Amino acid sequence: MKILLVYPNARAEIIGWGDLGAIAEPLALEYLAAGAKLDGHDVRILDLRLHRDALDAALLDYQPAAVGVTGFSMHVLRGLAICTRVKELLPDCITVAGGHHATLLPEDFFEPQIDCVVQGEGVKPFREILRALAAGRTPSGIPGVWTRADGRFLSGGDPYLFDIDDMPLPDRSLLPDDRASYFIDWMKPIALMRSTVGCPFRCSFCSLWRIMDGKYHIRAVERVVTELAAIPEECVFLVDDEAFINRKHMFELAAAIKSAGIRKRYFTYCRIDSLLRERELLTAWRDVGLERLFIGIEAVTARDLQDYNKRLNISQIEEGLTVARAMGIAVFAGFIVNTSFEKRDFKQLIRFIEHNRLDYPSFTILTPLPGTDALRTFDAVTERQPNGRPSWELFDLQNPVTRTTLPRDAFMREYRNLFNEFIGRSLQYREEMLLHNPERLRERARIASQQTYSPVS
Repeated sequence: MKILLVYPNARAEIIGWGDLGAIAEPLALEYLAAGAKLDGHDVRILDLRLHRDALDAALLDYQPAAVGVTGFSMHVLRGLAICTRVKELLPDCITVAGGHHATLLPEDFFEPQIDCVVQGEGVKPFREILRALAAGRTPSGIPGVWTRADGRFLSGGDPYLFDIDDMPLPDRSLLPDDRASYFIDWMKPIALMRSTVGCPFRCSFCSLWRIMDGKYHIRAVERVVTELAAIPEECVFLVDDEAFINRKHMFELAAAIKSAGIRKRYFTYCRIDSLLRERELLTAWRDVGLERLFIGIEAVTARDLQDYNKRLNISQIEEGLTVARAMGIAVFAGFIVNTSFEKRDFKQLIRFIEHNRLDYPSFTILTPLPGTDALRTFDAVTERQPNGRPSWELFDLQNPVTRTTLPRDAFMREYRNLFNEFIGRSLQYREEMLLHNPERLRERARIASQQTYSPVS
């Protein structure tokens, strides 16, 4: 069968657009494609972030039997619109929705234009859906899959148990003309890869641990090295939720990369306490190419750190920043701007960044994401659809969706000023962007100068 996998475009495809602006390869779809191709299906991927107006042509030219759509919360409404268009042009085409949001709130996809909703890691259930369709059967009773029948959705039961080493290697051959366009700041082009999945920590604003049911999965070192050796890009972002938890695994992986003679430029996430605890390990990774760490500092007050359940204090954070600087590893520091912020809180955040000489701060607005305790109900959400559910397109971490202490316009002026303060001031940032990604730098300068904030993709 012909299968089309679609990554949606949205109003914003930038996480912390002030510093961590990114359009990265659709790794989840590359995994799905690899699984489907094992069963003989013909698969294409359409990345609408790069080809915003290409959906109709792709559908009419390719005539897929099934279309799969993934995405985060901010993609929900766009994903539904894509599937509506699929049904308009190809009424018999089967539509399948999956991804982070579908895993946590599948009911947002219980709509007439959707045939199946996948919860959890999608490779195995998607293969089972396609096997059923190829055999002329309704894809019902599949673990982790909700199937529409007679106007309602029926669950196939709990998702399959996840085995990270049972996953096929992602198929990176399907987007040859797009790969040069994928970037994270000046790391362009960049590939994504994961060596572990899950996180043992329980930060209150994060739902990643819930997606994996609190478990931490580690890939076999040889499989990671095999995949890494086949990646053509020099820059690689390890998308592990928290890579440096299992020191034995990460030491073995660094040694295997070195032994294989693979030289890449790595960027990954790291907690401050992992950095402090695993200095020797981080040094080993620096020696095989680790250049940048994205560290979620999140807060600069003891109260907020406690509210976020970070299990850190300010002195640890400042010590960690000093250690990273001494190691020669660039720190991209993530900060959460609480909707309770007043002007003094914005000023305190600016002082912290200046005091610690952070060249690459990144900012997001505290958002009650699906899977977190803050979104057990929608009572606090101020931005709603006509049906009463949240306006998911605003859940891009760049728009307040709960009440702000400051008037909303005043809050957004202060928030925008954070980007004006640090993007314009960071000489290193500007030099790297001018050299490797000048178009994005110009776009950010334009947005930062606007009177009214408007996310871009």
